[in-house]
Amino acid sequence: MDKYIYIHGFGGSGLGIKASLFREHYADTIVCPSLSYVPALAIDTLKQLIEQMIDHATVTLIGSSLGGYYATYLSEHYGIKAVLINPSIQPYDTLQKVLGNAFNYYDESHFEWNEQHVHALRQYEVQTITPQQYMVLLQTGDELLDYRQAQRKFEDATVIVEEGGNHSYENIESKFTLIDSFAQRSSFL
Repeated sequence: MDKYIYIHGFGGSGLGIKASLFREHYADTIVCPSLSYVPALAIDTLKQLIEQMIDHATVTLIGSSLGGYYATYLSEHYGIKAVLINPSIQPYDTLQKVLGNAFNYYDESHFEWNEQHVHALRQYEVQTITPQQYMVLLQTGDELLDYRQAQRKFEDATVIVEEGGNHSYENIESKFTLIDSFAQRSSFL
């Protein structure tokens, strides 16, 4: 049995637009948690979910932006597949820009994002990946992250670069069949 966990990005929600599209497509086989902005709490929640599922299901992570960074760490930790959507490669650098009063895109609330949070992200960095565990979906029009960083880091994995688009990944639903194929095959390449 296949199970999916969707991991939203910074300031996102398990109830956001992309999560809703995944929930609609995958119905009862996907979990889309709303994660804490505190990195250790987010990782702990995800580990608990994975550990509840992994003994009776094939778990595939789907991570967007910061969620892609978390998915990479968890994929290596558990030896499971991950689909990364415009993933953040060095969030401890890119999220320096939003120190202070950060914004939740789903409910427009605010939260305090500080140096401690940024520093905590470093402990989840993965230096060496297992290429066959990843499918990376990138759009060149990502206005927040340089897609080429992810392209370099995951060069030996399955990487699909699409011209244009944006950070949230336009038309992600057009990739659902591809995601399904990747998750269900023991060897995708």
